[in-house]
Amino acid sequence: MYTFLGITLVLALLLAINAIATMLAAGFGRLCRPWLRNCSARTRAEILFVMRIGPPVLAIIAVVVFMIPSYLAYEPHKTNESVSWKLGLLAALSAIGVSLAIWRGLRSWLATRSLLKDWLVASTRVELDRITVPTFVLQHSFPIIAVVGAIRPRLFIASQVFESLSHEELGAALAHEYGHLAARDNFKRSVMRVSRAALLLIPCGRSLDRAWSEASESAADEYAAQQSSLVALNLASALVRIARMIPKGQRQILPASVSGFLA
Repeated sequence: MYTFLGITLVLALLLAINAIATMLAAGFGRLCRPWLRNCSARTRAEILFVMRIGPPVLAIIAVVVFMIPSYLAYEPHKTNESVSWKLGLLAALSAIGVSLAIWRGLRSWLATRSLLKDWLVASTRVELDRITVPTFVLQHSFPIIAVVGAIRPRLFIASQVFESLSHEELGAALAHEYGHLAARDNFKRSVMRVSRAALLLIPCGRSLDRAWSEASESAADEYAAQQSSLVALNLASALVRIARMIPKGQRQILPASVSGFLA
């Protein structure tokens, strides 16, 4: 009973702290929305990421640093305490959330691995000026420009995009992707996707996800545009031209550890 009670308390506390802190963070985010609009897109994205990932991190720290040592130090091994149905329900919900988090993380990793394998078969390695990550021209029906991978990223460019954009437009679009690379957005998106599952998809947590996604895209545009006003114009031109290449009625869905231009 001692071990079972301890596990139950750990799971229940994880869920309770995580859920409460997420709701507080979401409420605080709404209050700070006018102030966040005045920040740069990158600063806004970083603040939103901390607000989104802070609750699960806080829950883990509270359990590992405070709850578990206190339980081991002060709870008698021979105890008559039983697990109430309320505590058991919280623990069960938490266990489901943790299981979903592990499954979602594994599924995202497998999807990324499968996508990378398929794309490598259909692509050709190229060398581009000032591009330091492995770059490939991909035969694909969708006008993809995407960075694949959170740890060892690779850059893929659909052949029709590579051939149709001018050198300046392609450079501006790649600068946008480098904005994602510099901020490690693929890694952050993967972590947020997993932690969202651990929260049992609490709606207010999802609102922070959406706000961060919008801010990170704006930050990548900002990263490219800060080079010069001409790059900003070329980025807008590339966006329009690539949008016209999208097959009618199609939408490209990518795993969490993939960031795509227009995808």
